Amino acid sequence: MTSHFLYSEDTSLRNSFKKEFYPSTTLTSCPGNDGVVVISLLLLPLLPLSLLTFLFNLVLFDVGVLLRECTILTVLSLCPPPFINSLSLLHLSLSSPTLSLCLCVCVSSPSPECRDLIGSGRDRTPNALVQVAVIDPREQYLVSQACTEIVEGSRDPLFLTGVTFPPEYPASPETLVKLTVYDVRDKARDNVSKPQSVSFLGSATFSVSDLLRSKDDQLTLNLRSSDGVLAVGTVLVSRVNMGEMEEGDMDHITADVQQAQKCTLVCESSQGTPIDKDNSPLTVFKNPVCKVYKFQTVDSKWMLVREQMEECTLSFSIPRQLLHLYIQEDMRRIQELRDLGELSPHWDNLRKEVIGRYGQVIAAYQETLAELNKITGPSFKPSCSKAQRYLEFIPINLHTQRMRVTCPRQTDAFYDVITVGAPAAHFQGFKGGGLQRLLSRHEAEKKSTAYQCIYYSPEHTAKAQEVLHSVGHLQPLISGLADQLLQAAQQHSMAGLREALKTLAGKTEQFVHALKDELVKSALLALHTAQPGYSPPQNPGHSPGQEDGQAPLKRQDSIPCHKEYDEEEWDRVWADVAKSLNCVIAMVDKLQEQEPINNNQEQPIPKQVLADVITSHNPEGDWREQLCPLVVRLKECVAEVVVRARRAMTFVLLQEAACSIPQGLFLKQRRDVVFSQALAALACGFVMRLYAGMEDKGFLRQLHLVGLVAQFESLLSTYSEEIGMLEDMEVGISDLHRVAFKITQAKTDDPCDLQPVVIGRRDHYTVEVPLPRLAFQTLPHEIKEGKALQVYPVLFNVGINEQQTIADRFGDISLQERINQRNFEILDSYYKSLSDKVPSECLPCFQTQMDLKDLLGTLGQNVVTKKRKNVEILWLAGTICRRLNGIRFTSCKSAKDRTSMSVTLEQCALLRDEHQLNKDYFIRALDCMRREGCRIENVQKNIKCRKYAFNMLQLMAFPKIYRPPEGTYGKVDS
Repeated sequence: MTSHFLYSEDTSLRNSFKKEFYPSTTLTSCPGNDGVVVISLLLLPLLPLSLLTFLFNLVLFDVGVLLRECTILTVLSLCPPPFINSLSLLHLSLSSPTLSLCLCVCVSSPSPECRDLIGSGRDRTPNALVQVAVIDPREQYLVSQACTEIVEGSRDPLFLTGVTFPPEYPASPETLVKLTVYDVRDKARDNVSKPQSVSFLGSATFSVSDLLRSKDDQLTLNLRSSDGVLAVGTVLVSRVNMGEMEEGDMDHITADVQQAQKCTLVCESSQGTPIDKDNSPLTVFKNPVCKVYKFQTVDSKWMLVREQMEECTLSFSIPRQLLHLYIQEDMRRIQELRDLGELSPHWDNLRKEVIGRYGQVIAAYQETLAELNKITGPSFKPSCSKAQRYLEFIPINLHTQRMRVTCPRQTDAFYDVITVGAPAAHFQGFKGGGLQRLLSRHEAEKKSTAYQCIYYSPEHTAKAQEVLHSVGHLQPLISGLADQLLQAAQQHSMAGLREALKTLAGKTEQFVHALKDELVKSALLALHTAQPGYSPPQNPGHSPGQEDGQAPLKRQDSIPCHKEYDEEEWDRVWADVAKSLNCVIAMVDKLQEQEPINNNQEQPIPKQVLADVITSHNPEGDWREQLCPLVVRLKECVAEVVVRARRAMTFVLLQEAACSIPQGLFLKQRRDVVFSQALAALACGFVMRLYAGMEDKGFLRQLHLVGLVAQFESLLSTYSEEIGMLEDMEVGISDLHRVAFKITQAKTDDPCDLQPVVIGRRDHYTVEVPLPRLAFQTLPHEIKEGKALQVYPVLFNVGINEQQTIADRFGDISLQERINQRNFEILDSYYKSLSDKVPSECLPCFQTQMDLKDLLGTLGQNVVTKKRKNVEILWLAGTICRRLNGIRFTSCKSAKDRTSMSVTLEQCALLRDEHQLNKDYFIRALDCMRREGCRIENVQKNIKCRKYAFNMLQLMAFPKIYRPPEGTYGKVDS
């Protein structure tokens, strides 16, 4: 039965139509074949002729359960009536492992009655576009779902863009799909729905259930005019198997082309991407957006290209965990400062001030964490929220993007990239520059200004934090191993004794080595001078220019010398640990001598030089009784050393904090913000790369032997505020070298147990990535044993906008040059390490045969070349990263506009270089992706408008290949 329905972007118009005509609507149902319920929607065709251009002709449409999963409609090619005889229109695939649909449109001979549908003028060739709409059974009106790109000035257009329906789309037996062909006069996407901007050419509908019941898996439907009466062509719908694209399919396409001029076939694989597999981190990636294209290769065959963009829950979960760790670390620091004991009034006042500042930071972080815990909804921060206070720890617009390429007789290829706004403290602003400049300036001020404290260099501060962590980590290990030694003695297990002693000796050696530093000794002396009652010794040769009564302590570049302090005391305490261990070793050796040798294969522990000699013991007594006093003494010595070292190192950190008040703590907060954004992006990229390479043994070998390179591409300019963003980003990316990853086995398959977990402190973090049991068991032994997996972050920046033009001509680009040069050296060093440890067979194979060493040489030459907007640096760095199995990131200020231009360019370059994309299709493919692909959807998600934030004057300064197609840009609030 034929019925009519109004489609318009005007909600009030739709509602008025609904109110006027829905009372006449009747619903009937009857059982269909195979138990599928058929629902018919009957509408009365009572619309006036003035609204005929808005009408949609609907056909009885029953979908059943087959559309409950993700559906993909791919518009391929179109020849609008009445000038052509055939066209290929749609590809539809369901997430069924056996079903995929291909729609081909064949138009009859030219008809005079249909000639006026082509355009506003008789001789005008159309700018064709196909729009897909559906009816939501809950709302009962048509909604525009998506549309193809616009093919300009052609009577025989070929569409490359697909149309997708997300998995959560509420498909049901009542869902209707409508295809409408327009002639577009205004190419701006926002104007497509306006009557004055388009001319209606024709429309058609289809029923999936009819297709499934059709003979030879083909269904022919009429392409009708706006009144639903005149048939201006036919639509041929055929079903093909997903995932099969063999030469036979190519022959079938060729036959179709010969028969119908331009009939092409696109085949969607039945197997999902690695992210879609059962062992995928579905709790990490969500809200997918899919786009499908088909492009012609140099040998006149067709490839299927699928873009998939997803949000990542780590955008919020990683910053939340970091905030919790920041708070815990600062609270521990406050307690350590209090544990310093009684100090002189001067130092006590400094301590109170530092504790107060830490308290303010903790309160601010707790408030931010409480606000973040309230947030529900999307898993990304839109660009318009980049300067919001409570969201400053969240990365901007973090998304994953995967391009999947299916070609005849080839294995599907996947190309991943993470897009994220530049890690920067937007809420705090950039008036004084970014972190790199602020930290350098602050360090210089600390050296040149007289503070009421002792100056310690950043290296000393880092060493103090390292010592604190080491003693805090090793003390419980030594204590536990000592208990294991006593347990083995109680059981009279010589093998257990030797094993426990070997481990205990190793950890104790690490403990002693960590404290073998002059910083600890000098800090103990400084702490002694800060205690009450200390009076500095009279120096008979002090300068006569010093006034009497002048007592305040000033900044000192070296630790003061105090004759009354016993400098050898620390050496004795430190040596007692080694002596106690040697006593334990001697006792175990003596116990072994008493034990009858039952196994000639056992090898005794090599004897060591003893500091003390055990003079006597009871050979007939219990082993535990003989070892217990020595073990207790060892634990007491370790505890005494820990107390002294912790107080000394805490005093060093007190000096650093006191010298930095208040600017130093502000900089620490800024660094925390930037690092949080960078780590969230890195964790997202690592998880995505790990799951993509789970079945690649070469990749897993490289992962645990050397680690992965994480290459960040930045398009920021070195002018105005963006130079501050770049300075923030440089420090944030560099700080990622303090991060390691560890793969663990999840306790259960519950989504909560599969979330990555961050542990550690500011100077070193570990991200634990849990895997399901079955996936974990396939990993190499080294990874399963918990080996730390290293990541080597590198950053390359080339500004491309109009501000970079100003910087190139009148400003300073030394920051960009220094960043590129320094990170090239890191990348080159990584490659040399990789070449020494991993065979070349572990690296992926690419069609381009240029050697990695040659690529690095070319990159090195470009880095030192004085060339404006040398984007070849970015292209080479990205290529090298993929050849090295690395993780690719692309950034600009908001990862929305310039990032979209870069990502789409890289994708098309990969299609050209690796999959033989026809050179005549390169620009068309680029425009398709930029006009209708995932990146324009990203823009829509961020600013609720499908326009890149460029104007014509800005684009004149862009490299030509980075300019979006006409109609996709304009002045918007980004």
